[in-house]
Amino acid sequence: MKMASPESLYREKMQDLQKQLNNVMETINSNAKVEAFLNSRVGQYLDQHPFVSFSLLVFVALSLVPVGLFLTVIAGTAIAACIGVLIIEGFVISVGGLVLLCVLGGLVVVSLGVSAVLCVFYVVVSSVLNYTHAYRMALKSKTTELSEEIPAPEKTFKNS
Repeated sequence: MKMASPESLYREKMQDLQKQLNNVMETINSNAKVEAFLNSRVGQYLDQHPFVSFSLLVFVALSLVPVGLFLTVIAGTAIAACIGVLIIEGFVISVGGLVLLCVLGGLVVVSLGVSAVLCVFYVVVSSVLNYTHAYRMALKSKTTELSEEIPAPEKTFKNS
């Protein structure tokens, strides 16, 4: 039984992963709402500026928890207001709003930092992978050239 080389297994797995990713992207892009958004001015701007898009995505993902907690506090205070604690509600909403403002401001900084670090990581990893692939290809071609340059030993038979 012939064993496949690790490079061919890696290439095959990457092709399968790329096919799955392309299927997901086709599904998303075929949605009418997504097409309408991508054709808008905002969609075109985000398409032309991937770092801004990624930063916005990270910010939205990181801000879901504080916004959800804030809305929970609002719902809790609304119930308390129905019971008659209007002063506490105004105070808690004001403090909660200030806390949310501070947290979202911090998340803007964190999301930009995370986006920058991930972009640098992507560039470094892709450069390292390209370098190692080029090195392997050069090494493989050099061994092929050396094997072609070295003549095969000729068998000589002495007649006695």
